This record gives sequence, C-alpha cells and structure tokens, in this order.
Amino acid sequence: MAATPAPFAPFEWMIAWRYLRARRAEGGVSTMTWISLIGITLAVFALIATLSVRSGFRAEFVDTILGANAHVTVYQIGEVSADTGRIDRTIADYEAKAEALRAVDGVTRAAPLVRGQVMANLRSRNAGVQVYGMNAADLAGLPRIADPETSQGDISRFEQGVAIGSGVAQELGAQVGDRIKLISPNGVRTAFGTSPRINAYEVTYIFSAGRYDIDRVRVYLPLAEAQSFFNREGVVDEIEVMVDNPEGVDGYSRTLLQTAGERAQLWTWRDASAGFLRALEVEDNVMFIILSILVLIAAMNIVSGLIMLVKNKGRDIGILRTMGLTEGSVLRVFFICGAFTGIIGTAMGVILGCLFALYIDPLFSFVNYVMGGGVWDPSIRGIYALPAQLNASDVLSAVALSLGLSFVVTIFPARRAARMNPVEALRYE
Repeated sequence: MAATPAPFAPFEWMIAWRYLRARRAEGGVSTMTWISLIGITLAVFALIATLSVRSGFRAEFVDTILGANAHVTVYQIGEVSADTGRIDRTIADYEAKAEALRAVDGVTRAAPLVRGQVMANLRSRNAGVQVYGMNAADLAGLPRIADPETSQGDISRFEQGVAIGSGVAQELGAQVGDRIKLISPNGVRTAFGTSPRINAYEVTYIFSAGRYDIDRVRVYLPLAEAQSFFNREGVVDEIEVMVDNPEGVDGYSRTLLQTAGERAQLWTWRDASAGFLRALEVEDNVMFIILSILVLIAAMNIVSGLIMLVKNKGRDIGILRTMGLTEGSVLRVFFICGAFTGIIGTAMGVILGCLFALYIDPLFSFVNYVMGGGVWDPSIRGIYALPAQLNASDVLSAVALSLGLSFVVTIFPARRAARMNPVEALRYE
C-alpha cells in the first residue's frame, strides 16, 4: 500500500508554481495575481507608513514637551495674604523645598520658577511673550533649550541678559546682541498706584525647542531679575521637577506631595496634555481599523484570482483527483497559490514602508518643493516637520495582519477546489 505523502510535499509546490505562472490566455489568472500582489503591497505599505508616522508624531510631540517643560509642576494652594488681602500662591521657602525634592529617588532636577506674561519690543515690533525666571544652571539642564545644534549665542552668558525662542526672535527681528524691552503692566508700586515697568535686556541666547508654541512665546530671564521684575522678591510661583521616567510620572506623585508640604499641589505633563494624548490615541485606533479594512480589501483580490484559477483548472483538478491526489493535496496546492501572493506582497509592502519611514525627510522635502512650499504649517501642527519612527512592533502588527487575512481568505476558494467532483469536472472534456 502506497504511503500517503506528507503535507506540502514538493509536488504540491511544483503544481502551485505552475498555476501561478498561468498564461494570460488562460483567463487572465496571471493578471489577477499581479493585481492581488500590488494591492497587498500598497496596503501593507500604507499601514506601516501610517503607523510609523503615528509613532514618530507622538514621540516627537512628547519629546518636545519633556525636553522643554517640567515633568511635574509643584505649586501651592492659594491663601489670603494678611498684608494685601489677596490670594497668595507663591512659595517662600523655595530653596529648601527644591533641595528636598531633588533628594527624592528618581528626581533629576527641581528648579524654582517665576512666570509672567509681558510685552516684548524691539524697534517698531511687538510680541506678547511668556517670561520664565530661572537659574542659569537649571536652564542648562533643559535638553531642548540647551541644544547647541539648534541654538544661537552663548548660554553661559544667560545671567547677563535673556534667552528667547526662535519664534520670538523672528517676530521681533532680533539677533544675538540686540537689546529688547520687556514691558509689564504690573510694575513699580508708587503712592499714586502701579506704573508699568519697562526694562531692556541683551539677547544672549536664541533657542529652538522644536515646538512652535514654545519657540513663539517663551523668554527666559535670570531668576533674581525675574523676581525683581514681577515683584516676587524672595518668592517663586512654582517649582519645576524632572524625573527619570516621565512616562511613569504618576508613580512619583505621592512621594512628591509628601515632600512638598501640606499646601502643595502637583500638575504633571500628562495632565497638561491629557486632551491631546487621548485624541491621538483615539485617532490611532481608528486609523488602524481603517487601514486593516484596506488590507482586507486587498486580500479579497486573492479570492477573486483563486476563484478564476479554480474555474480554469477544473479539468486539471479532475485529472489529478483520478490519479490519486487527495482533497487535502488539492486544498494545499491552491492554498499555496494564495498564500504565496500574500507573502510576496507583504514582503514588498514591508520593504517600501520601512524605506518610507527611514527616508521621510528627503521625501517630505521633495513633496514640499513640488507643491511650492507651505505643505506643513507648524503654527497648526505644533512641530516643524513630519516625523516617522520605525518600531518593530508596528511592522510585526502589519505583517501579522496581512498574512493572517491572506491565509484566511485563501482557505475558502481552496476548499471549493478540493471538494470539486472529478466526474463533474471531466464530464464535458
């Protein structure tokens, strides 16, 4: 008694390969195979490209937040001042609290900060800006601010002037060495009321944090000068805290609260960007579902091609069955035909998607040049360029989805071929 051949035997691969190379005269099967191949390739490419841009956008957005802003902001609940009768939210013992916060395990930096909104002026140009009063050592610890590749001037001269964002510099037409005026309506207190305070400072440093909304409005002033300018002598508004693991910032909350004192409150970077991060997560899920449907539509082309192949190869199937081929062998032959198309299309899509993610900068520059510039508006999107980050998990997700759908949809026409009655197939031959 002849032994039953093992599944996916060499002859099954040989038959499947011959069918995949079917001539155009045999019902356009080869054409349908190419259409299926191109469809799978483009769908996988679109999926990987979208996932990489999604990952890159989130990583760039979060990095610009964490590189130029506090991971945790420590401030105090306001209480009514006995002197003025106003609610006072300032921190008086800020040096001691900052030192205690620096001693917390996982905290890398705690910087006292004075904040205020003023008008900046240079010659005939004006711009509304946010002034951050900070010590020079603390400013140098901000990676997105103290970046020598994107900055101008000398950050070591910060104590002798001000540091301004590149957007502020562009708005005012300022360069390193210019003297800009900062105008605050809450200035000098006199017997006749409060008069505006106007001080001039040399621009010693121009930074680019990578975020339009930061570069466009932010100005750094030495802490002592900011305290004098905003009438905060001996106090600060808040303390900026940086931690080792910003993504797990919630794990530091209890310890930081206990260290900062009973009136302390915390505001994390997740709290500040919660709405955007939630919207980004929802968009990610929706885009993945939409692109999964696109991959499914491309995979359905395999079904069309296999149905045509089965119809055109009915006589061959009948002959093979009479020669002793089992239903399982016939099913595997046509499964190989469909799966092979899915595998090759997926591989080509992965290659194109990875190349897109790796060379997105020159591609984006080319598109921007062809469109005449202005394709990407940083004032709307926040960051200056379209980023992409190629993650192995995204590529594996795309591959698993494409191959899974390709294999599943292939089973149905392959089962139809396997169940074909050889007598019916050969009746009119």
